[in-house]
Amino acid sequence: MGVTVDVAYKSLNKFTEILCGDRVEILKTEDSDIMILADGMGSGVKANILSTLTSKILGTMFLNGATLEECVDTIVETLPVCQVRQVAYSTFSILQVYHSGDAYLVEFDNPGCIFIRDGRLMPIPENIREIDGKKINEFRFQVKKGDALILMSDGTIHAGVGQLLNFGWLWDDIAAYAVKEYGKTISAVRLANSICQACDELYMFRPGDDTTVACMRIIDSKPIHMMTGPAQNPEDDERMVADFMSDPAAKTIVCGGTSSTIVSRVLKKPLDVSLDYVDPDIPPIAYMDGVDLVTEGVLTLNRVIKLLRRYVKKESVVEDFFEELDKPNGASMVAKMIIEDCTEIHLYVGKAVNSAYQNPGIPFDLGIRQNMVDQLKAVLEDLGKPVTVTYY
Repeated sequence: MGVTVDVAYKSLNKFTEILCGDRVEILKTEDSDIMILADGMGSGVKANILSTLTSKILGTMFLNGATLEECVDTIVETLPVCQVRQVAYSTFSILQVYHSGDAYLVEFDNPGCIFIRDGRLMPIPENIREIDGKKINEFRFQVKKGDALILMSDGTIHAGVGQLLNFGWLWDDIAAYAVKEYGKTISAVRLANSICQACDELYMFRPGDDTTVACMRIIDSKPIHMMTGPAQNPEDDERMVADFMSDPAAKTIVCGGTSSTIVSRVLKKPLDVSLDYVDPDIPPIAYMDGVDLVTEGVLTLNRVIKLLRRYVKKESVVEDFFEELDKPNGASMVAKMIIEDCTEIHLYVGKAVNSAYQNPGIPFDLGIRQNMVDQLKAVLEDLGKPVTVTYY
């Protein structure tokens, strides 16, 4: 069984703090995906340094095949000691999911992982090991498509303490909320943001502790093929379209009026252009049988890049981000598909110069479309999406 994962996380800084004391590290190996959540003691700069050190040390050592004992020993020896409490460590959770479906969970003093399968909460048995005086829970298990695993820092269970809730948001209640939300959400990012938003509300929008929720969903591979721009040599049009449509499992997006006309001609499918301007700044989409989404080119791609950058900066906890993402304009539809319904993306880029918005005397490498493609590729890589670009 080959599994693919959808990973997202969201953090709330402690009120008045600029830096978050929690840190999430997402890593890929040839045969697995790793998610590490570290929570530095205290808050602010000190906690941020502790959690960053912990996550980086764990990530680097795991990637190089170190054992859990070696990782813990290194953290104990590396992190500075608090002069007040005489302890200076960062709690952590590590989740590693192999493409085979094998999974490995390590938890040290963080709230327990929430494991959801088939709409129900799955128990994670205790398997406590003591390493350097620290009690660590290890769990090896199998995952399957549809599973969701949620790691949290203790800011979640402290939400509402002494305010809306006497004893904070209990783990069982968070788990029940996560199960309910998972039943109506389609992506890791929505689930992470939903739980984080609920914590923020319980804190009355003044978090008393750094709060982080990191989600991993086990999903099918979801490739996207995106085509933009006509080929430099018109004779290559058919080859470009054939490559673009080569994977029946891939969702297909065409960006650009000329590109969509070429696809329509080669596939012998009519192009039906909508006249509904749902956003005055974004030209309307079009429809073509066999293609999932057809949009205008430059203006749409420019908005797509801006939306993806907002997501990379983790502005997605703000409600209006999802309101923007759910709008029925071409740019929001492309961005939503990339963020929530994509594991990898292949860009098919034509190198012909469009004289409508570029001086034909300017070479392609310096042109608007190439600049757009470079920006799009960079932000997709920041999102952790594998990107392949083919030029014609």
